[in-house]
Amino acid sequence: MEENNNKNLLKKLLDRLQEDSWQLELLVSGFTIFGLFYAHEAVLNAYDTELYDGGVFEYVYLVVYMAILILIFNLILHVILRSIWIGALGLRYLSGEVEIDKLNYSEQFTNYLKKKVGSFDDYIEKLEKLCSVIFAISFLLIFYVAAFFIVYLLVNYAELLYPDNDSILLELLVGAIQYFLLIGAVLTFFDYLSQGLLKKNKWVAAVYFPFYWVFSYLTLSFLYRPLYYNLIDNKFGRRVSILLVPFYITILYISTSYIVKSNYFSLSSTNPMSTIVANSENYEDLVEKNDLFINVIAIQSKVISDSFIKVKIPFSNAIEDRVYEFNESLRPKKDQRGYNLSKIITIGSRSETTLLKRKLDSLQHEYLNTFQEIYSIRIDSILCQSNFAIVKENNGKKRSIGFETYIGTKNLAEGKHILTYSRYKHPGTDSIVTIQKIPFWYYKD
Repeated sequence: MEENNNKNLLKKLLDRLQEDSWQLELLVSGFTIFGLFYAHEAVLNAYDTELYDGGVFEYVYLVVYMAILILIFNLILHVILRSIWIGALGLRYLSGEVEIDKLNYSEQFTNYLKKKVGSFDDYIEKLEKLCSVIFAISFLLIFYVAAFFIVYLLVNYAELLYPDNDSILLELLVGAIQYFLLIGAVLTFFDYLSQGLLKKNKWVAAVYFPFYWVFSYLTLSFLYRPLYYNLIDNKFGRRVSILLVPFYITILYISTSYIVKSNYFSLSSTNPMSTIVANSENYEDLVEKNDLFINVIAIQSKVISDSFIKVKIPFSNAIEDRVYEFNESLRPKKDQRGYNLSKIITIGSRSETTLLKRKLDSLQHEYLNTFQEIYSIRIDSILCQSNFAIVKENNGKKRSIGFETYIGTKNLAEGKHILTYSRYKHPGTDSIVTIQKIPFWYYKD
């Protein structure tokens, strides 16, 4: 008896909250839209940084960026519809039901409008349902992005769960886990898009269930599963979910579109070998002014009046791979490149730490010498003496490490010149590959 009373009280409480939920919806939507507009720029900057650093999370940031655009659309649509709903409630208080007969229209229009307009209360109820469904879908999207992020990490980094080992059995185990995760991700995504198609056939469901069970934990679906199934078990909820998909596709299409201004030149693609196109990312002053990243190489400015040319080359995985190819003694037994955790406590004596630092310092010198043997700078086809140094920068917004050198301009004539950045193709050969050409103009003060 007491249990039934508690259930009835809970039901009454939930019904009352349901009636007043529109106030919370508007409040949450407003704050979320405000936060998303700030997050939009931050995610774009993180995406650009990831591309610049050659990181592995660029696709994750791209998915998060697209999700933010869709979420902004959903919540703005929700606020607009909820505002119409509030307006309709106010109008209902003023004039009650829609009375087409009072308008004295012709019989044809009166019958047509009665059929199409219907009851004003039904109209308000439809708006209420639509607002609630869109609001629920919006926050389901947050869980979907989190689930994508978790699965992406697991598929790409399953091997990090195991220590380095030459065991074939261990390699097969890691491979099996990765394939299981990949197949499970595809099946789960298809099942979601088809609104449970894989769960309907007895034999298909038996095969799919192990994947579903594992991914229900990996994707944290236990947090939002009731919300999802409560949405799709309702015909109206399913219809709204399907109708929103074309809008989402349109948003993604518009967000990736751009205007083509010329048949010969494009803002989206550049030719690194061109001597007639000056790209902003090749000039340090424009990089800083426009908040860009140096992609391959940069000099201080398009127009140089200094007694030197400053050359900056950002560090990249491609450069390190090339250094290993030309100097195998520098290749470590365990490649530690990628994302790592900071060491809070260093274990070992002070003498051991000093010895390791000395060894590292020696290897760094050898690394730089190898880099200078592979890569070269030419101005107007004349080889320049370039003594590079390793440079670390951290200005708060950007953290970077790279190579830097200075070349004198004493013997340069005034006018246009071409700086060429190149490297040897393979160890033991004289074949040279041009990486980038940068046009610049030199004029003395």
